[in-house]
Amino acid sequence: MTPLDTEILLDWIVRRGLDGVDEAQLLREFCEKCREAGLMLSRALSFIDTLHPVHEGRIYRWRDDSVEEEAATDYARTDQGGPAAESWQRSPFFHLLQTGGDELRRRIGFGDPIDFSVVQDMKDAGYTDYVVFIHRFAGDTKIGDMDGVYSAWSTRHTGGFSDANLEALRRLVPALALAIKSAALARIADTLVQVYLGRDAGRRVLDGSIQRGVADRIEAALWFSDLRSYTAITDTAKPSEIIPLLNDYAEAVITAIHEAGGDVLKLIGDGTLAVFRAGDPAEACRRALRAEENLRRRMKELNERRLAGEQPITEAYIGLHIGEVFYGNIGSFDRLDFTVVGPAVNETSRIASMCRSVDRPLLVSSTFAEALSATERDRLVSVGRFALRGVGKAQDLFTLDPALM
Repeated sequence: MTPLDTEILLDWIVRRGLDGVDEAQLLREFCEKCREAGLMLSRALSFIDTLHPVHEGRIYRWRDDSVEEEAATDYARTDQGGPAAESWQRSPFFHLLQTGGDELRRRIGFGDPIDFSVVQDMKDAGYTDYVVFIHRFAGDTKIGDMDGVYSAWSTRHTGGFSDANLEALRRLVPALALAIKSAALARIADTLVQVYLGRDAGRRVLDGSIQRGVADRIEAALWFSDLRSYTAITDTAKPSEIIPLLNDYAEAVITAIHEAGGDVLKLIGDGTLAVFRAGDPAEACRRALRAEENLRRRMKELNERRLAGEQPITEAYIGLHIGEVFYGNIGSFDRLDFTVVGPAVNETSRIASMCRSVDRPLLVSSTFAEALSATERDRLVSVGRFALRGVGKAQDLFTLDPALM
């Protein structure tokens, strides 16, 4: 690779980074262009930590042979023991972190020491040269454990990496790392807003819907749920059991809602606020009922598992309604919430709270029942007429016929 090739490739990396190309594609195209310029890469990987509730980061791979590998995979946390941690601690990257280095090279085919298991694997597979880099981020630019871009490069070329080609890698990889960081930050932003705001609300925020007081008027089926006897459970359970209990049941509720096409907007202790939207109100209500059915199945499986582990169990109370709400940014200049507000939201919460009074796991409003098709409406039975606190007039409430549940 000539100095001119390096300059051309540097310019290409900048342009592809500005284009927002994803990390796996960046790595693949970079390796292909290096080979076209005479830098005979045979295998490469790069990885970067992230901010995610489950994964520590994501790794990207490329190779020039017919062996199939996932181009991008998430990796488990390495700070909690187990195989992932053990593998990490045997790696050249961990060695560099411990020693403060930023580059390690092993000329595998030319007598360098085989002091890491990955180097032995490379030798067995016929690679002749192997180099790894860490390009660290400055302290103020770190996000969580996202402290740098890690990469490894290898070749099967009989002469290994020439001095010129190694120098080209040293110039090119930092630029590639910056492009990878840019793509990773965009992905992290998308993950964070969806995890904390909800899928639809998160997309709207990233699309620019961040102006205070701007909200859309929408028609939606509304869901409010909370857990039966939650206060009593928290009073009697061990403190260490409370968060796992909330996580278990929140996972069941949120997954059931997402599977049915709903969006979770808010978690309030043990309570969940969600919306179901569709062009047809009947379809929105069907989705909400489908989520309730999904949740009932998931709760049964969860409770069986928790009982087997001698953990406290509970059930969900669910209120469903349909109506017009305002959907958008509400709050102060420096603290906004993207949510739904309006009388229909309050009414849904009141309906859910009536579940305790009538000892029913599900209650739906008369408006919700009327939006359903005749066949689906036949599955409902009235539990009576009630005056809901803060709601102007009494209304009939319905539940699923216990014989059909």
